[in-house]
Amino acid sequence: MKTTILAVALAVSAAASALPAQADPPPWAPAHGRRAHDEAAREDARDAYDRGAYDRSDRRAAEAYDSRGRYVEPRVITRNDRMWRGSDGRYYCRRSNGTTGLVIGAAAGALVGHELAGRGDRTLGTVLGAAAGGLLGREVDRGSLKCR
Repeated sequence: MKTTILAVALAVSAAASALPAQADPPPWAPAHGRRAHDEAAREDARDAYDRGAYDRSDRRAAEAYDSRGRYVEPRVITRNDRMWRGSDGRYYCRRSNGTTGLVIGAAAGALVGHELAGRGDRTLGTVLGAAAGGLLGREVDRGSLKCR
């Protein structure tokens, strides 16, 4: 009985200590208006707009998407890549996307995970090893890519 009362008292005191933190509304709440800690960010944004820097990041972000609106990851060009210049004047390249490394890495990771796992967790070790090995093998196969 004594431990139950002590446990309830401890839970109530822990909950009561969290109440002051919950009193401040979240920063994204629209009904609470401006706060002093938001003013610096607004001033920085206003100054950047006045300097004409409001669209610089938009241009850089627009370069990362193709004509269909899909994200395009830049890739480093290697000697195995095929490059050509299209009729629109842009450069294009074709290269491996890392599938071979993914398959080999997943197989090796599954074997390692199976061996390193405990006696009852061999299935989980195989699945986790395959996932980790696949990701690692894909990244190694792709290298540091910069070609679009």
